[in-house]
Amino acid sequence: MSERGPIRQFLATALRWQSGRQQSGYDKMLLLQGMWPLPFDVYILRFPEDSEIKPHTDPVSEGAHYRLNIVLRRAREGGEFRCAHPIFETGRIKLFRPDLSEHSVTKITRGRRYVFSVGWLRR
Repeated sequence: MSERGPIRQFLATALRWQSGRQQSGYDKMLLLQGMWPLPFDVYILRFPEDSEIKPHTDPVSEGAHYRLNIVLRRAREGGEFRCAHPIFETGRIKLFRPDLSEHSVTKITRGRRYVFSVGWLRR
């Protein structure tokens, strides 16, 4: 945990573009996070051309991790979400367990992709 308090840490990172965790070219902007009634976060994800996310899982130390992704803007070419075992999936809505199900985003070869992403941890 950071030396900063949770509110100061949130204010230092919220509403600013940061590199995504997979070091694959996408950016994330934290919109909201909280611990009650369950730990959650809300992001906008931005995928420029040539970005992609290789297949991976996001392990958690305890509980079950859920994520709901809503595609706000599709790339002109590429940028397709792939998930081994989605809970629910349509062209723009993706609900899955990132801790259990391998997932990825194919390389964007033309355009940009934007996603509204809500994640929560159920203990």
